[in-house]
Amino acid sequence: MELREVTYLAVALRILCAVILGGLLGMERGIKNRPAGLRTYMLVCTGACLIMLTNQYIFQFFGTGDPVRMGAQVVSGIGFLGGGTIIITRHSRIKGLTTAAGLWSAAAVGLALGIGFYEAAIVGGVAIFVIMTLLQKMDNKMHSMTKRMDVYVELDKDVTLGDFLRLVREKDLNISNVQRENSSAKEEVIRAYSATLVSQRRYKHAELLDQIVEIPGVVFVEEL
Repeated sequence: MELREVTYLAVALRILCAVILGGLLGMERGIKNRPAGLRTYMLVCTGACLIMLTNQYIFQFFGTGDPVRMGAQVVSGIGFLGGGTIIITRHSRIKGLTTAAGLWSAAAVGLALGIGFYEAAIVGGVAIFVIMTLLQKMDNKMHSMTKRMDVYVELDKDVTLGDFLRLVREKDLNISNVQRENSSAKEEVIRAYSATLVSQRRYKHAELLDQIVEIPGVVFVEEL
């Protein structure tokens, strides 16, 4: 029970666990060069732990206040930090959701450690790490086999958009949400578009891209 109360030993153990678990989660993001990495996750987890420790200290030694009130502010407030890691690319694609969710989860681990719920914090931290690392391959495989795919296409100036749409539909592909994009090449040479492709059958996305590349006039294509 000594480790459940606010003592010097409990404080040191909780903060140490927060640094270790936060670093474990941030290490995976840092290796992938995401906006929030090792130190960010460490700070979020340790900060949440310290806030919960302070809340418990006030309740335990002064006999006043709500022991979870400050923790509730962390749960809602961490959204602002996580929102800063979410970006919209020039092709209107959203990135950074996993990093933002990871920061929120790291704060939850820190709160559990801060109140002395070691078992949940350790099991939860390991579970979050497994989700962010080992399950990524499964997520990527599922994504690569969906019937819907967003693509960026560059067309030669001699190919009209109408011709391209007709040739795509001849391959039993539905195309929608076509938008004009700015290409790196000169405007009079290449025209760029982003679009959504929906196949009638389930293909690997690499196979669909190969079909698009075969269309006459397609200079470049990539999945968004």
